[in-house]
Amino acid sequence: MSVSPATTQDFRTQDLTRGATLARNSVWNLTGLVAPILAAAVAIPPVIRGLGTDRFGVLTVAWVVVGYFSLFDLGLGRALTNIVAYKLGRNELDDLPETIWTASLLMFVLGLIGGGVLAGASGYLTRSVLKIPADLQSEVGAAFLVLSVSVPFVISSAGFRGVLEAQQHFGWVNAVRVPLGIFTFVAPLGVLPFTKNLAIVFMVLVSGRVVVCFVYLGMCLAGVPTLAKRIALRRQVVRPLLNFGAWMTVSNIVSPIMAYMDRFLVGAMLSMTAVAYYATPYELTTKVLVLPGALVSVMFPAFSTALSTKSPRANTLFERTVTYTLIAVFPITLFIVVFARLGLNLWLGKEFADHASRALQILTIGVLLNGLALIPFAYVQGAGRADLTGKLHLIELPCYLVAVFWLTRHYGIEGTALAWTLRVGIDCAALFWLSARSIGRNNVPYRALAALIALEVAATLGLANAGFLPRMALFVISATGFGIYAWRSLTGPEERNMILLAFRRVGLLRGVSQ
Repeated sequence: MSVSPATTQDFRTQDLTRGATLARNSVWNLTGLVAPILAAAVAIPPVIRGLGTDRFGVLTVAWVVVGYFSLFDLGLGRALTNIVAYKLGRNELDDLPETIWTASLLMFVLGLIGGGVLAGASGYLTRSVLKIPADLQSEVGAAFLVLSVSVPFVISSAGFRGVLEAQQHFGWVNAVRVPLGIFTFVAPLGVLPFTKNLAIVFMVLVSGRVVVCFVYLGMCLAGVPTLAKRIALRRQVVRPLLNFGAWMTVSNIVSPIMAYMDRFLVGAMLSMTAVAYYATPYELTTKVLVLPGALVSVMFPAFSTALSTKSPRANTLFERTVTYTLIAVFPITLFIVVFARLGLNLWLGKEFADHASRALQILTIGVLLNGLALIPFAYVQGAGRADLTGKLHLIELPCYLVAVFWLTRHYGIEGTALAWTLRVGIDCAALFWLSARSIGRNNVPYRALAALIALEVAATLGLANAGFLPRMALFVISATGFGIYAWRSLTGPEERNMILLAFRRVGLLRGVSQ
């Protein structure tokens, strides 16, 4: 019996966007993000003691430099994920090898350019930019030359990983990501018994990146069997890749500026102490974004696949992702807002809590909005419109810089936090509007979201001098009310049955019906 092309496409779309698959892959992603953090918490103290503060400082700079130079991929990794997922959804597999090999060659060449720039700048970085002690300058210069070798492999890895993500092979991806994340922090410990030389330490780290690149390539060859049989290039692929990637690069450059420029302004306009009072709550509360980040990286290729055939499945996925993100993130942000002062007091002392708690509360409201904004951001880019998100960020940048300057000048770090939260709030509203242009009428709970944000704002304004019991009462009542609302209104019968089944499996519920 023959199968029609439409049936084949529908089957592939459903296979790559099945709820159970996406949920499992989100858990994989969360594991891949959390495991390196735990490894860092264990490994960093002995690494600092072994290397010394100067060498460890250089090591942390190296981690940042590798991440920054990954911008040399010009967004092609994300573009490749989008195109491969689109072709899989439409069952257009004939030219898939040419597309992948063309993108891979482009990314490797860009990586060579990025590595060459880093190698050429290593002497300048060592002698002029970084305050390296004179006795370490030659060692650090050699270390940066070694580090430059990793750039082509880091960028190529992003491309191969993008192909795997387009196929929803997140289990494979994280089977590599978790060991690599742990290796990044643990490898220096293995070198310390033999030498403290940073060039040797970097050589070990770079070797790990090279191995990972070839492992990802091997996985791509297994996931796309025709890739090994047809090694060819296709010139027609270059333009759409570069067009999507260029706008991705705009977002990748502008977003970090908007994320980190505020602390430079705080340091210049207020004091370095104020930077600590601002940066600490910022780093604390933005860790919540790990949850929606793990989910959205799975949903991006799923959106691309579903949108390739204009399937209504894309709208369903969008609505459910918003709902699940709201259910996961709101209780955490509410807890932080309610207990911000008490938590900072216990952790860092009364003086720190007095100066930083209000900023923490304001930033946390922004985190809720930012976590939700990741979903329409992925949806719009999944539709191939990275130009819209890039243009939006270009419009936001000057407005945000003016706002953060004025608000910081008049209201200190609370004004800085307010500027960031207003910016991500406007960004969130704009992205939902852009996505709604293609979705049309949807079931996203906008009114509920507005009410929940209003609740957090009220808690921020009304709990300034409240003690533990009033805060606990507010949190319990609000969280319980939200739980009842989420159970009855945000989830459907399918989700409720899944939750009850999960509880029954661990023995927490017996004989409870919906």
